[in-house]
Amino acid sequence: MTISDRAARPHRGSNRDRWPLQALETALKEAVDGEVRFDSGTRATYSTDASNYRALPLGVVVPRTPEAAAVAVGICRDHDVPLLSRGGGTSLAGQSCNTAVVIDWTKYCHRLLAVDAETRTAVVEPGIALDPLNQQLASSGLMVGPKPSTHVSCTIGGMIGNNSCGATAQAYGKMVDSVRRLEMLTYDGLRAWVGAEDPIPGTNPEADELVRRLREIRDRYADDIRAAYPDIPRRVSGYNLDTLLPERGFDIAKFLVGSESTLVTVLRAEIELVRVPAAKAMAVLGFPDVYHAADAVSRILPHEPAALEGLDHRLVQLEHSRHLAAKAIAQLPDGKAWLMVQFDGDDQKEADARAKKMIADLERATGASSTILDDPDREAEVWAAREAGLGATAYPPDGPETHEGWEDAAVPPERLGDYLRDFDALLDEFGYESSSLYGHFGHGCVHTRIPFDLRTADGIAHYRRFVERAARLVSSYGGSLSGEHGDGQSRAELLPIMFGDTVVRAFGEVKALFDPRNRMNPGKIVEPHRLDSDLRQGSAYRPWEPVTHFAFPDDDHRFSEAAGRCVGVGKCRGESSGVMCPSYRATREEEHSTRGRARLLFEMLQGEAITDGWRSTEVRDALDLCLACKGCRSDCPVDVDMATYKAEFLSHHYEHRVRPMAHYSMGWIPLWARLGTSVAPLANAVTHTPGLRRLVSAAGGIARQREMPRFARTRFTRTFRDHTSSTTGERGTVLLWPDTFTNNFEPGIAEAAVTVLEAAGFSVIVPERTVCCGLTWISTGQLPTAKRVLRRTLRVLAPQLRDSTPVVVLEPSCAAVFRADLPELLYGDQDAQRLSKQTYTLAELLAERAPDWKPPHVDTAAMVQPHCHHHAIMHYDTDRELLSSTGADVEVLDAGCCGLAGNFGFERGHYDVSVACAEDKLMPAVREREPGTMVLADGFSCRTQIRQLQPDADPRHAVELLAEALAAKDRT
Repeated sequence: MTISDRAARPHRGSNRDRWPLQALETALKEAVDGEVRFDSGTRATYSTDASNYRALPLGVVVPRTPEAAAVAVGICRDHDVPLLSRGGGTSLAGQSCNTAVVIDWTKYCHRLLAVDAETRTAVVEPGIALDPLNQQLASSGLMVGPKPSTHVSCTIGGMIGNNSCGATAQAYGKMVDSVRRLEMLTYDGLRAWVGAEDPIPGTNPEADELVRRLREIRDRYADDIRAAYPDIPRRVSGYNLDTLLPERGFDIAKFLVGSESTLVTVLRAEIELVRVPAAKAMAVLGFPDVYHAADAVSRILPHEPAALEGLDHRLVQLEHSRHLAAKAIAQLPDGKAWLMVQFDGDDQKEADARAKKMIADLERATGASSTILDDPDREAEVWAAREAGLGATAYPPDGPETHEGWEDAAVPPERLGDYLRDFDALLDEFGYESSSLYGHFGHGCVHTRIPFDLRTADGIAHYRRFVERAARLVSSYGGSLSGEHGDGQSRAELLPIMFGDTVVRAFGEVKALFDPRNRMNPGKIVEPHRLDSDLRQGSAYRPWEPVTHFAFPDDDHRFSEAAGRCVGVGKCRGESSGVMCPSYRATREEEHSTRGRARLLFEMLQGEAITDGWRSTEVRDALDLCLACKGCRSDCPVDVDMATYKAEFLSHHYEHRVRPMAHYSMGWIPLWARLGTSVAPLANAVTHTPGLRRLVSAAGGIARQREMPRFARTRFTRTFRDHTSSTTGERGTVLLWPDTFTNNFEPGIAEAAVTVLEAAGFSVIVPERTVCCGLTWISTGQLPTAKRVLRRTLRVLAPQLRDSTPVVVLEPSCAAVFRADLPELLYGDQDAQRLSKQTYTLAELLAERAPDWKPPHVDTAAMVQPHCHHHAIMHYDTDRELLSSTGADVEVLDAGCCGLAGNFGFERGHYDVSVACAEDKLMPAVREREPGTMVLADGFSCRTQIRQLQPDADPRHAVELLAEALAAKDRT
């Protein structure tokens, strides 16, 4: 049977209408301890993974325990509907999307159940993510061996389903090598712990029968398995029938690893752990091209590295153009391709010695350039460059978008160079240019994304022809179609090329044994759906193209391109570092991740699951808990900008409709603040007298738990009129931006800025008329008003814009508006472009215009909470350097969002999530700081949140610290 014949088979279970969904939903809700969701918003959120494929699920079950998941499986069986287990949802081959009931383990079933340090084993639930698990294991000195690049979010269950690997597989093998036992549940209800030994004979007749029949299949195909399975370290394609061979111990648990939810549901897992290396050293080798780098692999392997990764110049160029991993790129030795070789040791001396010995060998044999890194921070930067590969290559700035489809094939490592030469020739033949060639070179596994045209019939047919040829090429090298990400829908149809029809028939018999009704993730691995069907784009792709307020210049000025930008890598589901995504960290809900919201917007434009466009309540509700922190703008590997998407959506959703009251109170705060400051004693009495405060909060849609900030008696712009400059302004004139929050609530901050700027030799001016950046109107989606406000501001600032006067902005969120939102909201306006380029933070101005100025000495310790918008748009490096140059002991927190996020934390219904964001890392760090440590936070929201949750913290703006030090210096 040919590939085309197999592909012509009709899909099984692809029509949602055939299933009795109302009765199924009712039965699940009545019996399952968990959350059962069959609404269109949830189905849209789970419609795809990190692959090219899309399938709306029947519904989603979020069990609280593995037992609850077992109940759900039983009900699905009673109703004869398909199902699949989903981990982190980062599968690159389509394993995690299907027209089925999806079991999402990640919200509740993420417990570490037991650790045995002596045997180095752990028992876990399938929803636990790798990084959080390793953090919990840290005190024992143990960790999980395999570490995929998605380690912040990939789950153990997903790693088992895909037989995941990662760079550390060089030392510790694939996930199959870590699995000791699995508690499995078949669709027909057989539940048992399985491992290297059969279930105890006689205790479970059904299990005994399954084992007997599995042995029969194994015996019947044993010779074919031995002949067809390539003897390489990265064979991930196909079922692990080789683990059933007598010489491999007939290990059912290892056999089930990599079965992609097509055979059983995994309820719990016992995994082997490894010791955390005491010391590491990384050697980075430079070569003239990626082929020579690959040729050198066979010479490095005898040195037994713990990791051996390769990357080519195209990946480095892409990362450089997108300002990713800049520090790592600067550390690379000369060359156009590089190998990153890590060595572990019992101490640093041993690790360094091993790296130096390998370098000496390579330099003699190949002349490779080299460097050694043994500083953990420098190593982390280089690893970040390697792990940024998918994000960097998805949207090359000078070419079309790229796709998976042929992105993780593996060959014998000693033949990697020749394979890459032939593979590049094949790309040339088909007119493709890969975005980059990189990956786990020590295991012969190569990652790449290719600019397949998946939007036209001719382009899709060309894609099919290419992958069929590529499959034959890799098979001719004795390789595997997949070396890491599994078969799913991208490669399952090609398995006969690799294994032959006989072994593929064995796959079918095993599938029929475990899942005779073909209800476990149907269409994957066995009787696969066509690799060119169910595409997220496809030849019928024609999304709605609405007119928008923002220009979306990086997305061809099309909202559909922006909404489709997410590639599903799942970094937004991380829990440990960066800013993205605070609401997901608080709720652990997929729809509250950046990815989930992007999926909903994508589906809104498709009009199938979500049919009411801008009026969609499903999209509105998912965006409601978006803090508009902009963390995704910097932390997302492909630059999804959910804050902007949210503002655009809200603008249209509420057009010609009554808005939530908070949009009128908090959204119009620049107006109310100006009025409040004019009558500050009265306004403060009204907003802080208990009874009146409750009435004001209720009327304004403000959370009753929130204390409103106090208005200043005199705004900064009023007092500045009487200011006499203390400098001749030898460094020129700067305009100090009087933002709403500083001007009306904390004018002392602006006064401190004047002190610092004049001490540095600048003459300071302020606008002669009231101005505003429009932030609160943008964040509440009142974009026509925001544009009017910004145009007025540009008119007021016109003289300074025309003579290139620097505009110093103290409030990070306002600076971020000028840098990012303004030029996209008033696209093409030259004054908007000028203001974007003339906007500076205080630290940026001093670094650029007064590099020789020495800040005053500060003899204190300071804990700094960077504002999210500062992190995302301006980045905090320059500010960090300024503070450190004072001599202060500075700790810049990596604690995520403060949770207040402008109007978000004040709005009714948001208080609990707002506080949960702060209590994740920020507030514990503030409370646990050493006595005498000052808390610095340049954002008004950050200071307000900290004050309200820890009144004695007394957070300050960094400029106040500098001004006070200058005053102290003058007194001495």
